Amino acid sequence: MSAQALIESYRSRLAGIERLSRLSIETYLAEIRRLFDYIGEDAEQADSAELTRYLSERSTRDKIDARSTAKAIAALRSFYRFLIDEGRRKDNPASLLETPKRRHKLPETLSGSAVDELFALIKTDTPLGLRDRALFELLYSSGLRVSEAVGLNIDDCFFNEAVIRVTGKGNKERLVPFGSAAETALRAYLSGGRPQFLKAGRKTDALFLSRGGRRLGRKGIWKNYAALTAKNGAGSKLHTLRHSFATELLAGGADLRSVQELLGHADISTTQIYTHVAVSRLEDAHKKYMPKLSEKNDI
Repeated sequence: MSAQALIESYRSRLAGIERLSRLSIETYLAEIRRLFDYIGEDAEQADSAELTRYLSERSTRDKIDARSTAKAIAALRSFYRFLIDEGRRKDNPASLLETPKRRHKLPETLSGSAVDELFALIKTDTPLGLRDRALFELLYSSGLRVSEAVGLNIDDCFFNEAVIRVTGKGNKERLVPFGSAAETALRAYLSGGRPQFLKAGRKTDALFLSRGGRRLGRKGIWKNYAALTAKNGAGSKLHTLRHSFATELLAGGADLRSVQELLGHADISTTQIYTHVAVSRLEDAHKKYMPKLSEKNDI
């Protein structure tokens, strides 16, 4: 079996048995293609030493960090499990690879006033402006992942209840509230923005549309947000809006379990990082406005 045919068979396993998301599948397949490009057709029978050299090459050439290295190892382990199940080899050489320890950095956040200043830069006198204002307001107001916003349909919006139905990781659905600013922006977009993107004879249930009347993709959203933050030099990443949403909730007194449900985290330990962000923000404010007292208490 050729490398290409083997990889396509592996794709079927990822989708049908491991049930990974489309993004994860493409990430895993890209890693395995790189492996075959590096080792050649013999990659199927590679040993742990060859995989170690491959990862070292990836680290030097592509300058991947610990997180990306861990993802690469996960893909390799998955691929060789597939080969074992297919009877093409008896051992998993990737099981001997040591996953690097990741340094947990506190996520970047923006204050509520900083978010307001950023969104105020969006000119809402065009359909594109109306769309982007509604999109970014909703991302911040409900703490959505970009992929979740991409998948939204019109009938996922429940204005009477001020909630939106979100399909998250693992196709799990949850209802998330949105605020008045997001509601105002969404209504303006649905009445004055979205109709301008619809093409004659084309129907779509997608909430956020591109210029061509198709469902707006992740790359387009990232690009538009980067252009927006460049206007005020903020330079923050789009996921910062989700981080800021969670941090503001905890700083306002929300309990950790509620924030976990709103974010769609499977494990509450993932949510706990935001408690450190909230404390860190309080300490920074204390040092700024009460410097002498902070020095005395060694905060």
